[in-house]
Amino acid sequence: MNALLPIFAQTAAAAGGTSSLMPFLFQLGAIMAIFYFLMIRPQQKQRKQLEESILALHKGDNVVTTGGVVGEVVHIKESIDDGKPSKGMDDLVTIRTGEVKIVVERRSIARVASSGSATAA
Repeated sequence: MNALLPIFAQTAAAAGGTSSLMPFLFQLGAIMAIFYFLMIRPQQKQRKQLEESILALHKGDNVVTTGGVVGEVVHIKESIDDGKPSKGMDDLVTIRTGEVKIVVERRSIARVASSGSATAA
């Protein structure tokens, strides 16, 4: 009977209620923090960098569209907001690929392959 006394003491303490809930909540919070710092935050930073590079496009940049078309930016038609041109993801970008020119929205550019000023240097 004396050998079972520590087991009964542990079950009685666990049956108290809140003492067994706190470690579980701590573990759940730790798992959420790990997911945020290892998965969600880096993805947000990468998306923000991509959006900044797409908004900084200029003539001569080599780009890759979401459809896989690789080409050089020939012209960017910015949208007009209150009488002034403003950069946005709805702007129309003309891309030359081979002997063909295509017009795509700025949001359909997947990545900027190389900058025109970097290739000239």
